[in-house]
Amino acid sequence: MPMRHSTLPLAALLGAALSFLPGCESTKSSSPSPSDAQTRESAVMQDADAWRRARVGDRVTYAFSATQGPEPRGGGTARTLGGQLTLEVVAVRQPWVWVRVAFTDEAGKPLTQPRLAQDLLVPVRADTTRPLDVPHGGEATAETPSSAGRTWEAMRYVSDQRPVDGPLRTRVYANAPGPLYLTRGLLEASTEAAGFHIPGGFKLTLREFREGSADANAPVPAMDRPLGPGAYYERFVNVDSTPGVHRVCFTAERGYLLRAEGPVDANAAPCSDFSQAEPEPLEELLMGLPWEALASEKSPPSAAASAIRGTFTAEGRGVPALTEQSTENVEGVPRVFSQTYAAEPWAPALAGLPYEARFMPLASGTERVVAGGKRESEGGTRLVRWGAWLAGPQ
Repeated sequence: MPMRHSTLPLAALLGAALSFLPGCESTKSSSPSPSDAQTRESAVMQDADAWRRARVGDRVTYAFSATQGPEPRGGGTARTLGGQLTLEVVAVRQPWVWVRVAFTDEAGKPLTQPRLAQDLLVPVRADTTRPLDVPHGGEATAETPSSAGRTWEAMRYVSDQRPVDGPLRTRVYANAPGPLYLTRGLLEASTEAAGFHIPGGFKLTLREFREGSADANAPVPAMDRPLGPGAYYERFVNVDSTPGVHRVCFTAERGYLLRAEGPVDANAAPCSDFSQAEPEPLEELLMGLPWEALASEKSPPSAAASAIRGTFTAEGRGVPALTEQSTENVEGVPRVFSQTYAAEPWAPALAGLPYEARFMPLASGTERVVAGGKRESEGGTRLVRWGAWLAGPQ
């Protein structure tokens, strides 16, 4: 089953084009010895059990800023976005921990940017169904940064790909994540674009953390706005004369998001196999969302003068939609390309739809224009179904 973030390659885009700002105040030491690396590995393995000890009210908050400049070839203006990113445990029913993710302004109010205007729900398994190992890339140095009123034993990882038109990428992780288990101990992160990519960057810095109460309890929330884990969506795909329905499934285990995509198997329970899915750190995916939000400001569907308003229907649910069409000559044959987007990605009719599908085309297609102006379909895709595979409120 092929696995890929085909529509929202967040980590890849973030790594390709983000900017660098000064990090936490810290004191660097020499490069870590093998024993340092072993100590960190042991600490991380031990702290993985923190998910089993998760309590309602556990919370981490980061300050973030993102900037995108005009494209290298000119045109456009610089765009900026900043505020706070908060992850908070809102319910625990082992082995599941429900985490709410919210991007807000400095005052804690919702952002006006549509992609970040609503909080998202992320159910995370406190255990793992298979070994998950995503090593930190780059050159590592040990240091003791001071952040959120505490001094941490940490490792800084720097990957400088600027000589080959890549990004400068920096991550600082606490050796023992402790209360920062929701983000695997992340203290600081930044990425700076280089080469031919869109100039700009992203910066994330730990602001505060809070530990919940052992006596706190809360009901499992409804899966109205899932980031992805616990939910799925299905598309009818008619490309290359092989029509069929493909299902995209999401789950999360101990801070890693897993995404699986493939043809629907009528003989298997929905989203029952993530054995081949490549794990992606949750914090890396979240860091990519502001970058995606800025990129989307360049050409939102609603700004297109040719956009046609209508209603997209799936499973009896009508969603206000905008359809863009364009005509191009391809190999001497005129073709009409169309894409339909949700006019309001957070419309009630889309409740339960995973985040990435809300900002993809609900439908897309290609038609070729033949004699007499008649159009013949050459294939396309269409959202047909979505929902939660994880049990909802109890």
